[in-house]
Amino acid sequence: VGFYIMIACGATVATVQIGRMPMETLKNIPVNIREVRPHFLLSVPALAKNFRKSIESSIRAKGRMTEGLFRLALKTAYAYNGDGYRRGRGWRCVLQPVVALFDVTLFRKVRKAFGGELRFFVGGGALLDAELQRFFYAVGMPMFQGYGLSEATPVISTNSPRPRKCRFGSSGTLVQPLDCRILDEEGREVPHGQRGQIVVRGENVMAGYWKNPEATADTVRDGWLHTGDMGYLTDDGFLYVLGRFKSLLIASDGEKYSPEGMEEAIADASRLIDQIIVHNNQNPYTVAIVVPNRDELRRRYQTCGNDLVALAREVAGEIDAFRAGGVHAGEFPDRWLPSAVAIVDEAFTEQNGLVNSTMKVVRSRVEEHFRDRLDALYTPEGKRPDSAQNLASLKKLVE
Repeated sequence: VGFYIMIACGATVATVQIGRMPMETLKNIPVNIREVRPHFLLSVPALAKNFRKSIESSIRAKGRMTEGLFRLALKTAYAYNGDGYRRGRGWRCVLQPVVALFDVTLFRKVRKAFGGELRFFVGGGALLDAELQRFFYAVGMPMFQGYGLSEATPVISTNSPRPRKCRFGSSGTLVQPLDCRILDEEGREVPHGQRGQIVVRGENVMAGYWKNPEATADTVRDGWLHTGDMGYLTDDGFLYVLGRFKSLLIASDGEKYSPEGMEEAIADASRLIDQIIVHNNQNPYTVAIVVPNRDELRRRYQTCGNDLVALAREVAGEIDAFRAGGVHAGEFPDRWLPSAVAIVDEAFTEQNGLVNSTMKVVRSRVEEHFRDRLDALYTPEGKRPDSAQNLASLKKLVE
């Protein structure tokens, strides 16, 4: 998809210049983008998140007036775009001249940093937070989420620039020809709108795993690929992917919940939190492992009088924005929001094996790597935001 389609369409493909170290490769990305001036990018949510933070940092550096104007421009564009599917429809059409003005005065300058020719992103590899989609759509560089897996060679559905083929939070409409069903735990098909396992059938489905008939028989049944992902279909054909069944939070009463959208939303909304993994395996309450943003952490450390206890409470308090009364209240059920956090001083990276090659966090490895910290969160001392372990991690990060 990334190369052969480009060849078929007569397009030019550019790849990132590899550095001597992974960090050097990451630093090459914005440089290469300005050199190539691409029309679109194939990206992953983690990279897009870094792009957004870089844009917002640049805007803040220009002063409060510019930042305030940018926030107003975003708010106006958000209202005009709606959920993507309803962009400019109905009463929103009256906002078009204002959005066009902001585009000329602000958003066009943002796009210049991406070469000035970028029309859209295509994102995959992990769930893409709807708020991130809203942001890039507003600045004129839409990010269209797709869904698929290698066993489906590798696309199942995607949002696209075509009118009425994009809806924030969804994974778009099915590629054709392809059949898709949503099955419950008993293997029965459920109606549109109900959650279950996504299964697909089509010529893109693999013949089987190499020399592994047992795994093949378990995954491909009567031509239907059982993806292991939870999701649902809407009446108008949009597929929503909620996460891996293996990643589900499981409460002590057996209720299940997918944490991936919540994790993306928290990390995206917070300047203090770079990475987060939410955990509950039949426990009394949900907990989280949090990797703070070191630069923001050091800035807050100075503003709170070099008080580590206050800093620990600020990090934990970022999640409170999603509870009742918070600015993001209602986005997720309160019972699944973390009641305790382990603040760690080691980021999830490809080098320590906690992130894979598509920059997606490998949940099982993170949970095993920080097993002691997770266990401590279910003790009275460990549940405190200012626990000794959290303070020790913060001290390392701000030194």
